[in-house]
Amino acid sequence: MAVETLTFGCRLNTVESEVMRGHAEAGLAQAGLADRDLVIVNTCTVTAEAGRQARKAIRRLARERPGAEIVVTGCGAQVETADYAAMPEVARLVGNDAKGRAETWDAKAWDEKTWTIEGAPSSRARVDDIMAVREAAPTRIAGIAGHTRAFVPVQNGCDHRCTFCVIPFGRGNSRSVAVSDVIDQIAHIVERGGREVVLTGVDLTAYGRDLPAPSSLGRLVRAILARVPGLGRLRLSSIDSIEADDALMEAIADEKRLMPHFHLSLQAGDDLILKRMKRRHARADAIRFCEAVRALRPHAVFGADLIAGFPTETEAQFARSLDLVAACGLTHLHVFPYSARPGTPAARMPPVPGEIVRDRAARLRAAGASALEAHLAGEVGRPHRVLTERGGMGRTEGFTPVRLSPDQPAGVFRDVTIAGHDGRVLIAA
Repeated sequence: MAVETLTFGCRLNTVESEVMRGHAEAGLAQAGLADRDLVIVNTCTVTAEAGRQARKAIRRLARERPGAEIVVTGCGAQVETADYAAMPEVARLVGNDAKGRAETWDAKAWDEKTWTIEGAPSSRARVDDIMAVREAAPTRIAGIAGHTRAFVPVQNGCDHRCTFCVIPFGRGNSRSVAVSDVIDQIAHIVERGGREVVLTGVDLTAYGRDLPAPSSLGRLVRAILARVPGLGRLRLSSIDSIEADDALMEAIADEKRLMPHFHLSLQAGDDLILKRMKRRHARADAIRFCEAVRALRPHAVFGADLIAGFPTETEAQFARSLDLVAACGLTHLHVFPYSARPGTPAARMPPVPGEIVRDRAARLRAAGASALEAHLAGEVGRPHRVLTERGGMGRTEGFTPVRLSPDQPAGVFRDVTIAGHDGRVLIAA
């Protein structure tokens, strides 16, 4: 039986699940245990709801797959170790540093070693001090099953301490993959037919500062496109606009294979709330960045993360986040109702009542839906080069989904004209 993975959270987790599956399948095969029923649950802890969903899924797996060995890893395992270790359904617990190592998945050692943590003597756990980790290991996979685009982690961890965020304690400090390793990985993907790559990380725009020969995200982008000419498209996952370096802005202007879709970690639109979040930008910085990028690439598309109902947020302050959607020309919103994470400074601030948080999140999502519909309407009649996906879908340069004829093979570039939209996706002529 093949190893099954269940992934929550970010794109980085998605890649890491694929790496773990490969290591686990190899480890079981080498031990003569290829028929062992193993499920790896890669958890997220960015919100309380993410943890709740992961624990619910673990309990469901145990009911539906009696006898399956459930291994829990990811940020939830790293940050909420005791909670997961106390679950009787969990056979083994693996921290974020150990999960990517082949030796962690050596099945011969599983039954010889018992890793225990205080309060859960029956659990086998390997959760190391993530803050002691100093290197980011490159991935060695050519892609992810069922995905047209390949995700390449180039950075992990975060040196910043936003008051609402627990992720640095799950991922550790910022560390970068060497430029040469990134380029080798992308060349490997292209040689095996990959057409599009997405650079991912926890704090992507922090890339390169920790390397022996310091670099930057912009210089990395330039190096990839120069040294991997066969790569059709390069994308960036979420970026912190205030950290965009000059080389990145030059690449946005000059490199047409760098796709004009930028997902921004904005979080709020009011300066006092941003200060209380301990963010590094002001409202004007976000607006200025979007204007600068549009001056370089007029058809650039922006997404953003926004938090609704941060502690102390007044209605007037929330209105500043709401009107940031129009001020920045945002199209794709990820809206998060504020979720208090234990141990973070924001959790000690005066909270906004839950019903108000939920109402503000709904209003932000409605603003996002209206912005998306306006964007879709503006695309009608325009030509696009679309990279096809499974199920008769594709993506424009700006990452907008396009419905194509159902017989289109995946992973092919198609030149199309947009005939209409249905409020959610574009429809090709």
